[in-house]
Amino acid sequence: MSAKKSVLGRGFEGLIPTGLDVADVASPGEQIKNMELERIVVNPDQPRKEFDESSLKELAASIKQHGIIQPLVLTPHGDKYRIVAGERRFRASKIAGLGKVPAIVRDHKELEQLEIALVENVQRVDLSPLEQAVSIVRLRDQFSMSVSEIAKKLGKADTTVSNIVRLLQLPKEAVTALQKNQISEGHARAILALRTDEKLQKELLNNIITHKLSVRAAEDFVKAKKVEKSSVVSAKIAKGIANRISAIGKKVGISAKISTRKKGGIVQVSYKNDQELENILNQLEK
Repeated sequence: MSAKKSVLGRGFEGLIPTGLDVADVASPGEQIKNMELERIVVNPDQPRKEFDESSLKELAASIKQHGIIQPLVLTPHGDKYRIVAGERRFRASKIAGLGKVPAIVRDHKELEQLEIALVENVQRVDLSPLEQAVSIVRLRDQFSMSVSEIAKKLGKADTTVSNIVRLLQLPKEAVTALQKNQISEGHARAILALRTDEKLQKELLNNIITHKLSVRAAEDFVKAKKVEKSSVVSAKIAKGIANRISAIGKKVGISAKISTRKKGGIVQVSYKNDQELENILNQLEK
């Protein structure tokens, strides 16, 4: 990747959002402070309200062993400091029993300048879709912004921003192909549509590269595979229901079968004479 294709001066490989990167929030030589946990408060406007307990305990165990590698970002709030980024690390540190955590303190003006820089970065015309996705994630995570807020700042639709971020869910091979311009963003979205089946994702990726599939052809591949999968699932469900109907029929002494259609189906109960019909009705009314 050329030097101009960098985000905030760093290559894409170093930007996969595994967490906050100090390089994006700390100026060269900026001091990282050890801040007492009791002086830190959470941001009530943080979009993320739920934190998985088991995940927090795993992080706490890691913090006990390795410490906090990435500092929290705080801003003055009265006589305390409010979290801008790092609430998950803050909560895990409490579980780990820490008294202090490494932190960078930024005033509101500095945070505003950093936010503007990130927004401008997303809007750069030479930025690849994946690099845009990473910058958007940083806006979301570092400034507790919702997708709607980010979309408004970027002048884009909410769905556009969501779709860009989804590119980070691509399989590793597809990410590499997108970086090398072997596939387009449209191809990538088609691959994402098969996210529940990694094998099919790889098959589609290989077909796009090997046979030079258009985006429309890739989308048709996805539709065909979904119809095929739906048919298989429907057949399995129908067979299961038929077995259940047959079992019920034997249990109550009647002959029953099911016929499936494109939408719904028909359950048929057979009888030899009026007396047998009366017996069937009595069984069904029980």
